[in-house]
Amino acid sequence: MFYLIKENLIEVPKEQIKKADAQYASVLTSAQWDREKDSFDMGIDIDLETSEIHSTKAEVNYDSLTGSFLIPSRQNLSRKSEKFAFALDEKGIVFIDDSGTAETIISEIIRTRKWRMPSLERFLYDFLQQIVRSDRDLLESYDQELDAIENDIVNEKEQVGIGRVNELRGEIRDLRVHYEQLLDFCQELEENENNFFKHDNLRYFRLFSNRIERLRDSTVAISDHAAQIRDIYKSHLDIKQNRIMTVLTVVTTIFMPLTLIAGWYGMNFKFMPELDAVWGYPIVIIVSALIVAGSLLFFKKKKWL
Repeated sequence: MFYLIKENLIEVPKEQIKKADAQYASVLTSAQWDREKDSFDMGIDIDLETSEIHSTKAEVNYDSLTGSFLIPSRQNLSRKSEKFAFALDEKGIVFIDDSGTAETIISEIIRTRKWRMPSLERFLYDFLQQIVRSDRDLLESYDQELDAIENDIVNEKEQVGIGRVNELRGEIRDLRVHYEQLLDFCQELEENENNFFKHDNLRYFRLFSNRIERLRDSTVAISDHAAQIRDIYKSHLDIKQNRIMTVLTVVTTIFMPLTLIAGWYGMNFKFMPELDAVWGYPIVIIVSALIVAGSLLFFKKKKWL
């Protein structure tokens, strides 16, 4: 697919992009790129292998800029990420994509964008914006989910999704790495080492970098929030265990004198006078009851119960 960057993206035959005075964007498969890369006259002496993509990056060559995109799925960040390569110069950009991701993004740009001052820089800005267009809502949903889990912990609900907190931390970490790679990517574009971009249009890359920095800062804050929730959960577990230990200690303390009495009179020596006393049994019951009541009053006064 070949497009001229005018007031909007206009699909044209390949032959027309060389004759037009406008910059272009195109999407090719790996096989198409292998066949046609020499016709773009970008002086690229390296192979852009989409199977070897592991990050989002940009690299400056003698008379071209090449690199790759690795885009985590926002629906499920643990799934395999979408990846494709690109090559650009002052005339336009070529995406080498077997996944269909780049074409999907361009279709959305065609549907939603129209430019007063079309340029390659503005197209790249909108392309990058499409990658992160829903991320603010995604991060807010993460924050709300963590708030709900925190409320469950504070309200001492039986079912607390603490396992989900660990999953969220992993997803947030993946997003933060993605944002850091996008920042490095934009800084490489903003350097404009080969002077492919107009100086006035470099502001688009700065605008995008500022947005990515805010998103990255949000992931750091949410990650800290998740860590705090884990600490709160651990504290509540400790409090529960302390309550249990307190109850066990109180029960043990109350029944310790009773155990002593039972052990003492369980010896059954022949000349123990209390064994023949008429009121011996009731007196032992009354003494035991007084010990239990006195212990309970003491613990209540000390606020241990």
